[in-house]
Amino acid sequence: LDDINAQFLSCGTYDEEEDLEGKLEQYKSQFLRFDLDKSGDIDLMELKMMLEKLDQPKTHMELKKMIAQVDTTDSGTISYSEFLIMMLGGKNSVLRMILLFEEKAKPKAKTTRNCKEDELG
Repeated sequence: LDDINAQFLSCGTYDEEEDLEGKLEQYKSQFLRFDLDKSGDIDLMELKMMLEKLDQPKTHMELKKMIAQVDTTDSGTISYSEFLIMMLGGKNSVLRMILLFEEKAKPKAKTTRNCKEDELG
């Protein structure tokens, strides 16, 4: 997956993308959470289980449609390259929307700073 990330960084297609390297690492982590059998592809059952964990259960037909929206090789699965193209591309797919929403919904670590009394006015 690191080789594929390096290809995406050097290809020039996504140069306009803000913090591309950070996003690729984030997407790699997401992909690895989906790819339960570590095959390098997300299949229908892996997608089904992950969406259920995200409280987004889908029917068999909905899952097949989600994969078909992303699967450019007609393999019936989502490869890491296809996953990155989906996440970085302008084309909205149902899966991309769910994943982007899930990422935004995660609680962020809050940093607090202690103010001295004289700073408070």
